[in-house]
Amino acid sequence: MTRLSATSLAAIKQGVAVPDYDRAAITPGIVHLGIGAFHRAHMAVYVDDLLKDQPDWAIVGASLRRPDTKDALQPQDGLYTIAVRDAAGTHPRVIGSILKVLDANTEREELLALMASPQIRIVSLTVTEKGYCHDPATGELDQRHPDIVYDLANPTAPKSAPGMLVEALARRHAAGITPFAVMSCDNLPSNGATVKRIVSKLASLRDAALGAWVADKVAFPGTMVDRIVPSTTDADRATVAELIGTEDAWPIMTEPFTQWVIEDNFPDGRPAFERAGAQLVEDVEPFERMKLRMLNGSHSTMAYLGYLAGHEYVSDAMGDPAFVALIHGLMTEEVMPTLDMPGTDLGAYRDQLLERFANPALKHRTWQIAMDGSQKLPQRLLGTIRDRLATGQSIERLSLGVAAWMRYVMGIDEKGENIDVRDPLAMRMMAISAGAGGDPEELYEGLVGLTEVFGDDLADNEVFGADVVEHLDSLFDVGAAETVREIVG
Repeated sequence: MTRLSATSLAAIKQGVAVPDYDRAAITPGIVHLGIGAFHRAHMAVYVDDLLKDQPDWAIVGASLRRPDTKDALQPQDGLYTIAVRDAAGTHPRVIGSILKVLDANTEREELLALMASPQIRIVSLTVTEKGYCHDPATGELDQRHPDIVYDLANPTAPKSAPGMLVEALARRHAAGITPFAVMSCDNLPSNGATVKRIVSKLASLRDAALGAWVADKVAFPGTMVDRIVPSTTDADRATVAELIGTEDAWPIMTEPFTQWVIEDNFPDGRPAFERAGAQLVEDVEPFERMKLRMLNGSHSTMAYLGYLAGHEYVSDAMGDPAFVALIHGLMTEEVMPTLDMPGTDLGAYRDQLLERFANPALKHRTWQIAMDGSQKLPQRLLGTIRDRLATGQSIERLSLGVAAWMRYVMGIDEKGENIDVRDPLAMRMMAISAGAGGDPEELYEGLVGLTEVFGDDLADNEVFGADVVEHLDSLFDVGAAETVREIVG
């Protein structure tokens, strides 16, 4: 079968949407760091919708760790398929907004030179929480992070995403070029302000004047992004090949729903994102908090409990009425009261989330969501827990999510099989777990001592400790499925 590429577009099956613009005429205005599945299901689609009328806003992507995406897309001239799945079937579309993908490990100088050029007006990121080399509990730059230590010693050849931003901005500063806007599309609390703090600090450690310039002149618009994007499987590739009539090495599978809320802060211009359905606002933070606490907090809770209960996919867990009741109660009773969003129907948003989670066509693995929990817990669950504790309110369901994470990171499931725990702190957490010897209270005491996750306050909170240990007792005694059933009555 013919491989998807610019020359094979004519072979795409009739009825499949393809770019409606001349790809030879578009030019890059955006560099995107961390060009994974989420970006290609989300921002790249919005940009694709706009290129017919705004051809100078195409994307050059960069892989920061592995060349997988470059290897898949280079032979395809940057083209790929997005396949939207719902109960009615799978609906493919070919996306052309990505001009090329650079491998930062082997093409670092080309990447930095492009970022430093005047044609690039936005640098966006989806590098996951751990890619910012920060302390998730405080949101500050982790100056002891190995990549940051390396970047400070080798500032013109950086490894980290913050280091690359600083070096490219330093080159623009030296050349008198207007700085690009830095737009994080990751699930960080106050992501614009957080990334500004991280990048400004790193710049100031390198040069005080550069740090002051970054803090004063560089825009860091905040965003809230939402679309569920499972990992692509070989079966997905086969399905897409059949639907479009050509082979695509890395199609993207996703759901119909997509949302993008953006702080309108782009001094050097931006695409007309609103024409593609994005919502431009003055303050993103309320939307971001709503999504982090309701969607992401529920997702993480389901991931740890669902995995332990033997559910491979989120939709499997949502096939259990007890899980549905737990997540409905988590959002309604414990999360929604912490959100102040006049004019937003939080109940309708909750119901929409429950429907999305239950989509049987979307094979979203609980194991995939469970990755990097030490980086995710602070914003997904612990912030809500702190707000509830401060007002003396119950954290019964929220603390169960934390307990399930603690049980999961032991690395042994309920059948005694190994769990492939993917997390920057995995080795430390497994060592703590081994030292606990299966004692729930010892496990809690060890893991809550990870200040980069729990800060300095939660370890001393008796209500938090009692709730989490009680749930751990139950998870050890009767397992995740029965614990969920008991919680919901």
